[in-house]
Amino acid sequence: MLTYKLYLNYSEIVLSSERNEYHIDIIKDAENPVELLAVESGLSKQKIKQAMQKGAVWVTDKKGTHRLRRQSKKLHSGTKLHFYFDSTVLNQNVDNALLIADEGEYSVWYKPRGMLSQGSKWGDHCAINRWVEQHLEPQRPAFIIHRLDRFASGLILIAHKKKMATLLADLFKLKKINKEYKVIVHGEFPSETVTYRNKIDNKAAVSHVSLLQYDEKNNRSLVQVEIETGRKHQIRSHLSAAGFTVVGDRLFGDTEESTDLQLTAFKLTFSSPVDGSEKVYILGQAFQPKLENLPE
Repeated sequence: MLTYKLYLNYSEIVLSSERNEYHIDIIKDAENPVELLAVESGLSKQKIKQAMQKGAVWVTDKKGTHRLRRQSKKLHSGTKLHFYFDSTVLNQNVDNALLIADEGEYSVWYKPRGMLSQGSKWGDHCAINRWVEQHLEPQRPAFIIHRLDRFASGLILIAHKKKMATLLADLFKLKKINKEYKVIVHGEFPSETVTYRNKIDNKAAVSHVSLLQYDEKNNRSLVQVEIETGRKHQIRSHLSAAGFTVVGDRLFGDTEESTDLQLTAFKLTFSSPVDGSEKVYILGQAFQPKLENLPE
């Protein structure tokens, strides 16, 4: 009875916390991960199973450390089980990604705002690569080639073979994939194209920005941006430093803004690693930012 009370108290503490890590050394063969984690964490088996499907459970074995999704998997002595529980992460939901083109060895997708480019140890159910693995037919592995900010939207490339992932990544490194964005900023942007070269994290970063349309009433500009490099938050950082903060940017701009981030990758151009043909992918107008769609 004493043991039960101690266990119950421990469970209550765990359940009241939003984020916890559990690491269990497996000392017997044929251990069931769901049962082990339910005892260790105090969470129900159903919640453990849901967390496994969402990518929060990992195992370290002879092959390395990798996600564990199979609820019936039997663990063996010498392995280690990891559970990264974050209720906020596991309860998140995002809009559906949209397939733009399936080229067999790679595909092009529309990533909605809020969807991650890649998951973390706390889960991957809101990441584009996991979405692709679950929804693309026929099913294939999904390898991330490049990233978009979580709150940005637009076109993203996904490889389905390791060799293709390497080939596409090499194109990015050689600056042979042209990426263009449409962005709405505060203020009246100059009529001529402006090139920004401010370093980001002490690394070279180049952005070319051109005015497409100006809304005098609300003092906002729709601009087109072409980048030569892909530094973290590059476009947002360059435009903010120049006095043209992206509408909806709570990181570099007004933290109280209620509008979604108005930054969308709308065009990708490159030579296909498969056959050398010129590929141009353009996002439909319905998914591109428009001045007239924003609240005043």
